[in-house]
Formats: sequence, C-alpha cells, structure tokens
Amino acid sequence: MSDGARSTDSKPTGVDQESAGSAITNGDGAERLDPLTVDDQRGDEAAPQIDVGVLIAHSPGTNAEPLQSFAEQMTRDGVDELAAATDATWRVHCAEPDPLTDAAPRRPSEFLDEAALHMVKRPYDLVVVVTDVPLTTREERTVEGLASPIARVVVVSTRRLRRRPGRETVQALDSAAVHWNAATLLVHLFGHVFGADHDDGGVMMPFSFDPSRRSVPRFDADITQHLRKITTRIPEEGVSRGRLRRLAFHALSLARNPWTVVSTLLQSRAPLLPFSLPRLSTAAVTPTLILVFSAEAWDVGLNLTNRTTTLFAIGSIIAAAVHLLYVQRLSFPRERSQVITEHMALVNVTVFCILVVAMMGLFVLVGSIMLLIELAVFPPNLMTNWPSLEEPTVGFTDLIRVGGFISTLGVLSGALAGGIENRMALRHLALFRDHP
Repeated sequence: MSDGARSTDSKPTGVDQESAGSAITNGDGAERLDPLTVDDQRGDEAAPQIDVGVLIAHSPGTNAEPLQSFAEQMTRDGVDELAAATDATWRVHCAEPDPLTDAAPRRPSEFLDEAALHMVKRPYDLVVVVTDVPLTTREERTVEGLASPIARVVVVSTRRLRRRPGRETVQALDSAAVHWNAATLLVHLFGHVFGADHDDGGVMMPFSFDPSRRSVPRFDADITQHLRKITTRIPEEGVSRGRLRRLAFHALSLARNPWTVVSTLLQSRAPLLPFSLPRLSTAAVTPTLILVFSAEAWDVGLNLTNRTTTLFAIGSIIAAAVHLLYVQRLSFPRERSQVITEHMALVNVTVFCILVVAMMGLFVLVGSIMLLIELAVFPPNLMTNWPSLEEPTVGFTDLIRVGGFISTLGVLSGALAGGIENRMALRHLALFRDHP
C-alpha cells in the first residue's frame, strides 16, 4: 500500500471524515484527520494498519445525514471488536454520501465498481458500502448484508434491519436495536472476509436480528489466532503500469493464493451460469441447430482427429472467456493507469476462471443437445451413403467428435454474438456469498 495515503498517528477505532465535495464517485478529495484519531492508544508501530473505506449510497430524495451518522457509528463500534480480535490498528475513512438513481433493490455487485475505484485510489484495504435500498441475493432474497471475501467488500442495507418480515413497525435508524444489530452484522461479515464461517461460533453464528442486543458478540478464541494471521497480510504491495508486469503479477498472485480462487470458484456455480444468461445460450445454440443438419459440418467433424477436436475446443473456450472479460469490462480496476493490489489481481483471476468454467458449462450444454439430436433425431443410415466417408459406418466416437466440433462453434458464436446481458449477475455469482 502507498505510505503517502496513511497516517502513522491514528487511533485504531477512530473515523477519518473526508472533506466536503468528495462524493463516492470521486476519490480525489483531500482528507482531514478526526481529532479523536490523533492519539494512537496502542503505541505499537509494528502492529498491522488496516484502512477501511465507508461509502454511503442512499436512495434519491432522502436525507443522507442520518444514514451517514449511522454508518460512522456502526463502523466505530464494529472496529472496536475487530481491533481487539486482531491486535491491528484499524482506521475508518467515510466518504460523502452519494445518491443512487432510484430506490430499486440492488445486488451487491452493483457497488463493486465504485468500491474498487476507491480501493485503488486511496488506497483502502477493505470497503464497507452502507445503503438504504433493499439488498438481494442471487435467489432474489432480501437480506441485511452480504460480503465478498475475495474482493474485500461488505455491503450493509438498513432496509431489512429497520423493517422486519411480517411486522408493520419501522424501527428508527438511530434506535439501539438497529445500531447494535448492524454493528454485529458488520463484524460478522468482516469475519467472512477473513475466512471465518458460521461453524466458528461467537459473532460468526448465523446472523439474526435480536431486538434486545446491546453489544457486539466476540469472536471465539479459536478463530482469533486465524484473524491475527490474516490481518498481517492485508496491507499489500501492488503494481501500477505495464501489461507484462500486470500479467506476471496476476500469475504470481494466483500462485500465492490458489485455494482462495478455488474456494470461490467452487461456490460460484459457474457451470450453471449459461442458464442465467439466456442471450448467451441462445446465441450459442441457435447456429448449432442448423450446423448439425449440415453436410459440411459432418464432413469436417468426421475427418478431424480426436486431438485436433480437443485442442480446438480448449482454445475456443479460453478465447471466448478472454473475449468476454475484455469486451464486457469485467476486470478491475476500470482505469488501467491505477495501482492494482494482490487481492484485486485475485478478483480478476477469479472472474476469468469463472468465465472459463462457464464456457465449459456452455460447451457441455450445447454438446448434450447435439448428441441428443444425433442419436434420437438424425437418421442413423443417412451418413453411410455419403461419398466423402471413407468407411460406411459412423460410430459413437464419431458422433461425439462431430458434436464436439459443432459445440465449439456454438461457444464461439455465443461469446461473439450473445455476450453477457448482465455483467452484474456474473460478478455477483463470482464474488459474493449468497447469505450473510
């Protein structure tokens, strides 16, 4: 992290308030130090220093000051527990509120661009987004908050905290119940960012709103050692320019953190992604329905070797993933001139891996349709009379090879013609947990 963006004298649980006029979309504003943060009570210069950015995104036409005060107080109380559990110095920087275009429900991935922009401009180690609009999961459930461990972004919605299901009463934003449950939720979500799960007990127990809560539960002793180890690795170095340097940095980040990428990949349901992107699937399947009844496609498929067919499929899947990554602008940060840190590089690697696995899922989907047509619809003896056929029989291996060749063309067609109609859905599937 850049030393110029940090102050060596700051209280672990204080809040740095950004200067006026610095909205969420503008990370260039100056910062002033909160008087409460001047004294470092720990006095331990060797302690890890973690900077947390707090972004406030409010619905249009509402008074943002109560939400901003709520976010500041929630974060103050949350980092008290985090500082005690991690033995690290926590500093919180709050941005000026930024209005949303409407009050419609949001996926947490819709805040990623601004969060990533602030992380590389300030720089921040973690980002908390506080909003008053509903927050939805991939299954369209409304939740209090969600975390992205790999992106280090936490999104908290006050809507579900104030309005409990089945109750008409709307609790005040400054009520003790809402405040302490929000602080507990924030610590709980940060625990997920650091790799803790619901089985770890304490504050990591599945979150539920408790009207009588007046303090933040602690982390269990077994998990605090893990948290302290993780926090020592959070402030990290990065690279800023040069395509080759960035590419090498991405590869090195993957080599250092393979399990982080693998675990996110396993949770993402990437092979099922084509079912969530109908335009991509339609663009892939439609031309193959014509090609499977085309003599030329059968001629090429039957005369290819198994090795050539396999290499063609692998190359096309990777090419389709690269095309979608750059055309849909799915990588971070959006501005190439900015510094990219290791965890941001891991986000990019994970998104690319998600795309590769999604294209493999699309290949299997199209291939299954082709094989079904070949076995159940296509006349079995039609090919035996073709003059281009060296042998008068077409075996099951030949059918698989032809289906694979046509499916590869379908994957390329889907990536080029269909694209991804909702890149936010992809980011949500790839990066965010589906429950608090």
